[in-house]
Amino acid sequence: MKITGITIIKNAIVNDYPIVEAITSILPMVDEMIVSIGDSEDETEELIKKIDSPKIRIIYSTWDKSIRKGGSVLAIETNKALEHVSKDTDWVFYIQGDEVIHEKYHTNILEAASIHLHNPKIEGLLFNYLHFYGTYDYVGDSRKWYNVETRIIRNNRNILSYRDAQGFRKGKQKIAVAKIDAYVYHYGWVKSPSQMKIKQKKVAEFWNENDAELEAYRNSDDFFDFNEFDSIKLFNGTHPNVMKKRIEQKNWEVTLDVKKKKMKLTYRLLYWIEKQTGKRLFTFSNHKIISKK
Repeated sequence: MKITGITIIKNAIVNDYPIVEAITSILPMVDEMIVSIGDSEDETEELIKKIDSPKIRIIYSTWDKSIRKGGSVLAIETNKALEHVSKDTDWVFYIQGDEVIHEKYHTNILEAASIHLHNPKIEGLLFNYLHFYGTYDYVGDSRKWYNVETRIIRNNRNILSYRDAQGFRKGKQKIAVAKIDAYVYHYGWVKSPSQMKIKQKKVAEFWNENDAELEAYRNSDDFFDFNEFDSIKLFNGTHPNVMKKRIEQKNWEVTLDVKKKKMKLTYRLLYWIEKQTGKRLFTFSNHKIISKK
């Protein structure tokens, strides 16, 4: 069984992405790691090269700045990276620049990949998600945060990144997946209030087609208010070992009220149902679950 990892990254240092941690968190599980580096304004390339692993293969890409609708450039760049996957690869492990896999899930992931290797009906492996918010102590627990997504797909040229690269589809068709016992730790919203706003201003050009709105946002305050959330909870687990240094170097404090719930009545009801039953109703997905092991 051969597994190829892929990721895309641009301006990792300017935007403070934990890309080194993301890559190193899956390196033990993959046979090769394709890192597509966009045309960056910082030393992203040097940062990746410092990982110094024979598994890593760097490719280069120029992101099309004219594509500014809904983050679709991210899917385009992901699909470019998929084109470099070796033909003899069985599974493709996709990790984004702010996602990390805890080492405690490595065995589960590899076992699932092996179990479903010769079952062509399974086109991907579905992961659970933890979305950290503000600091490493809080996670979002509302419907605003997607709770599952596919991060391992079969090496099939018809399976492509969809919309803003959140998940994968075959054209517009949902892919058939097996839900596995493993989590993706998403750290995209863990930054100081000032760094969070810097990052958002940088990436806004990939989401906003309106020139006036984009310029106004770029000229807004250089401070992100983490109190503008709908629902969060405290995280009582452990973080991946690769995140230890980054967590120790955290130099800001954000204290949030986990009792605060700011949702419309309909979302409050759906939130309550989910907490009682474990089922998330009426939600967008890129997949159909046909196995839960």
